[in-house]
Amino acid sequence: MLVQVLTLFPRLIDDFVAHGLPRIAVEKGALAVQAVDLRGFTHDVHRTVDDRPFGGGPGMVLLCAPIVAAVEQLEQDAATQPSGPPHRVMLTPRGRRLDQRKLRELAARPRLLLLCGHYEGIDERVRLAMPWDELSLGDFVLSGGEPAALALLDGIARLLPGVTGDPESTVHESFEDDLLEAPHYTRPREFRGMAVPEVLLSGDHAAIARWRREQSLLITKERRADLLQARAARQAATEGKPWIE
Repeated sequence: MLVQVLTLFPRLIDDFVAHGLPRIAVEKGALAVQAVDLRGFTHDVHRTVDDRPFGGGPGMVLLCAPIVAAVEQLEQDAATQPSGPPHRVMLTPRGRRLDQRKLRELAARPRLLLLCGHYEGIDERVRLAMPWDELSLGDFVLSGGEPAALALLDGIARLLPGVTGDPESTVHESFEDDLLEAPHYTRPREFRGMAVPEVLLSGDHAAIARWRREQSLLITKERRADLLQARAARQAATEGKPWIE
């Protein structure tokens, strides 16, 4: 897949992709990442990308013209490609919260275009000019969309076929099946009086699977009961039954 990132800091994207699983994904040909500098779509000597907000207030707002010009140019370039135009993603606190289910949906697309906001925000007419899939990492504010783009890139890279050493590693983990992952242990068998649960040393794979499932349910209930509630609601909807919390 190809991911293009519209940003004011292309080196930040390039440096990140040179390490870890994104690097492996690129080396294996599963992923290509192109950092696109928004300043390349300005038309003044100062390469201006922002201005003060109408109506007053603190901060600066990203101009709509360079962003729209960049998107239109990239989509025009993609028009002749078999993958077609990219799926547009705007990284913004106003977006829906990114989760594992959404990551899997995005990882199945052949092409993505990520827009990183900065400063006080993005001129609203960028949203009005074209549809966007608006996503947020959570209920907090960052200085720009780049950290969110990096998180999304990392999450997608590990889901692409052939990238991880063991495909099972992306199936049995937190947020798959709406559960948090069970505890893990490795050597030594005892550390400062804390022993590895005997079931993990038993060699009984069925018992180990049951223990891990029980632990996963227990931890999810204690720490993220909302995941279980959402899971129950989806199951009820699938079966055509009303769900009561």
